[in-house]
Amino acid sequence: MPRSVNSVARRARRKKIMKQAKGFFGRRKNVWTVAKNAVEKAMQYAYRDRRNKKRTFRALWITRINAGARIYGLSYSKFMGALKANNIELNRKVLADLAMNHPEAFKAIVEKVK
Repeated sequence: MPRSVNSVARRARRKKIMKQAKGFFGRRKNVWTVAKNAVEKAMQYAYRDRRNKKRTFRALWITRINAGARIYGLSYSKFMGALKANNIELNRKVLADLAMNHPEAFKAIVEKVK
């Protein structure tokens, strides 16, 4: 009995990987073994950086809140502590947006907690 290799499934698997490698540079886009490794590594980076993005944005928000609070003579930690003490439950994303785009609203919050 002849050996069955199921070339239809194999072709579909390779086609899927090659489609994901579209836009890569050099042999990474059209040589099977190189493309497979490149796509695998890209998926690892994508998984890792979906988590890192959350850290990066939190750090950005903290920096913006700190800059906004220091204009009114407060450090970030004092400002956040005062918010908690006054039961103002605004998250860092919203506070950073207020500090950047609506300084008058941010000033009102700072005056409330002072």
